Amino acid sequence: MAVSDQVPTQSGFRAKSTAEEVLADIDLAGKTAIVTGGYSGIGLEAVRALAAKGAAVVVPVRSPDKAEKSLARVDGDVTMAPMDLADLASVRRFARDISDSHTHLDLLINNAGIMACPEARVGPGWESQFGINHMGHFALTDVLMPLLQATEGARVVALSSSGHKITDILWDDIQFETHHYDKWRAYGQAKTANALFANGLSRRLKADGGLAFAVHPGGIFTPLQRHLPQEEMIALGWLAEDGGPSELAKQGFKTPEQGASTTVWAATAPALAGKPGVYCEDCDIAAPTDPESPMGRYFGVDPHAASDESAERLWALSERLLKAA
Repeated sequence: MAVSDQVPTQSGFRAKSTAEEVLADIDLAGKTAIVTGGYSGIGLEAVRALAAKGAAVVVPVRSPDKAEKSLARVDGDVTMAPMDLADLASVRRFARDISDSHTHLDLLINNAGIMACPEARVGPGWESQFGINHMGHFALTDVLMPLLQATEGARVVALSSSGHKITDILWDDIQFETHHYDKWRAYGQAKTANALFANGLSRRLKADGGLAFAVHPGGIFTPLQRHLPQEEMIALGWLAEDGGPSELAKQGFKTPEQGASTTVWAATAPALAGKPGVYCEDCDIAAPTDPESPMGRYFGVDPHAASDESAERLWALSERLLKAA
C-alpha cells in the first residue's frame, strides 16, 4: 500500500462513536483476542467492548495488582498473563505460552505504549519509546506469527498516532546514541514505526488471508500522559491555566470509550477487507495529510508513515535488532 491507498470508506461512524456502537452488529463468539495494555485507558475499553461481544480476550500484564482491579469490572471471558514489553524474555515466554495453548488467534491488538518519557534504555540498549512501542510488539508478533498465519482472517492492529507527523524514522540515529535525546522526536519516531510495522506485516499475512492496520485513536486523557508536567500540557493547549481541560480538549478530545472505537473498528470492520496496511482514524481509513490545511497537524497520514519502501527497510532493521538482542 501507499499513501494513495488512503481512501476513506465512508463507514457511517463518527469521530466520537464509541467502541460499543462500532461493535453493535458484530458477533465475536469463538474469537480469541490479545490486547496489550488492556487494563488501562483505551486498551481497557477495547477489552470491555470485545469481551461483551463474545471474544475470549487475553491481556498481558506488567502490573498484576493494577490489572486485576481494572479487569474485575469487565464482564466476559478475560484472562491475564504476565508480560513486560521492555523485557524480551517475558515477551517471548508469553507468546510461546499462547502459541502452545491456542489453536487460533483472531485479533492481536498492539495497544500498549509510552509517550514523551525521560530518556531510558531497554533490552540491549534500545531507546525506550522505540524499544517498547515498536520492538516489544515486533518481538511479540514475531513469535505469534505462525499462530496468526494459521488463523483464517486474522487481524493485527498497531496503535500509532498523529505523533507520527513529528518525524520519520531517524535512520542515522534511531537509538539517540549520537544526537541529543528529544522525547517528542523519540515518540514521533516510535509512532511512525508503528504505522510502518502494520504496512510491512500486512504483506507477510497476505498469503494466509490475514490483515494488519495502523490506528490513530485520537486525543484522549489517559495514563499515557503520566510523564508530562501540567505546565507542558498547558503549553500544548490540552489544559487550561486552571489545570482543567482546555476548550480545544473539550471540543476535540475523546473519552476512553470513544478512543477505543477506531481500534475495534479496524479489528472487525468488513469494509477493510482487501485494504491491507492502511492507517485509520475516526472509525475509517484516514485520508492523506492535507499540507495546506491548518488541521493537517492533527488529521491524516503523512507519506513517510505510509511508505512500502520504508516499511521494508524498518522490518529488515527490526529483524537484525531482534536477532542481536
